[in-house]
Amino acid sequence: MSDFENRADLSGLSEKITKLREEASKALIGQSEMLDLMLTAMFAGGHVLIEGVPGIAKTLAAKLISKLVDSDFKRIQFTPDLMPSDVLGTSVFNPKSASFDYKKGPAFTNLLLIDEINRAPAKTQASLFEVMEERQVSNDGETYPLEELFMVLATQNPIEQEGTYRLPEAQLDRFIFKIVVDYPSGAEESQILQMTSKNTNHHKLDFIKPVIKKKEVIALKGNLEAIVTQNSLMDYIVNLIAKTREHHSLYLGASPRASIDLLKASKAFAAIQGRDFVSPEDIKQLFKPVVEHRIILAPEAELQGITIQEVTDQILQQVEVPK
Repeated sequence: MSDFENRADLSGLSEKITKLREEASKALIGQSEMLDLMLTAMFAGGHVLIEGVPGIAKTLAAKLISKLVDSDFKRIQFTPDLMPSDVLGTSVFNPKSASFDYKKGPAFTNLLLIDEINRAPAKTQASLFEVMEERQVSNDGETYPLEELFMVLATQNPIEQEGTYRLPEAQLDRFIFKIVVDYPSGAEESQILQMTSKNTNHHKLDFIKPVIKKKEVIALKGNLEAIVTQNSLMDYIVNLIAKTREHHSLYLGASPRASIDLLKASKAFAAIQGRDFVSPEDIKQLFKPVVEHRIILAPEAELQGITIQEVTDQILQQVEVPK
């Protein structure tokens, strides 16, 4: 009885999601799954890594989210010479007070786009650890909290290797999703050409109107705690993640943070589909984007030509789905 009394209040969310998708379709063609995952991550309070070859709208998609949400937005272009202070800020001497004042960096925002995140060296990557996990910045013994709505949208190119650095596992584990973007179909590319021929400044997205306010996103995030998740589904998540740690083709399995992220993402995904309960299909659909960037193949599996995608497919087939 208490489950029904404490059901999540999703009034207004379905209408907002419909409007978000409609407004996004003015700029984004054929990437509905990517859009749903980005919205899911935002409502789940997670960060997103978008991977794909150049020119397939990775940065455009991230900028689009910033246009749809009426909130603060900043962008950082990662380069090999970027310093941690360029992201977090630094202490600057104030001659009037004869003291050091903290000048906040671009990390102090709501939506932070990091373009080509794999172009910055390890020390700059490490500066993101505290920001992404604890939502705060420590400087000269002081702690500065970030706003309640804080989301990193990072892009990377998996092909070009010159001038790039592999992201450390500790940082990858802080992304709720890794979204792999592929080339559009022929029909979709034709639509893209028609769209851009009508608006040469299409990439600026000036025609996109905000659909949802920052305070509304925060309120909806709070409501997700009441999304019903049966104990059998929580066990299903635990069994899926545990399987990554014992699979013979994997050197590194997923962490407990992956279990938590899969649960949070499943609740948010169910909500944007208009349901106040999590289904096994939600978990199955999100398992791969939550897990595949967190696990590492064993050397012998790589030699045999086995892929991460094949391993996650096997795990989904091997773990019994609750009825």
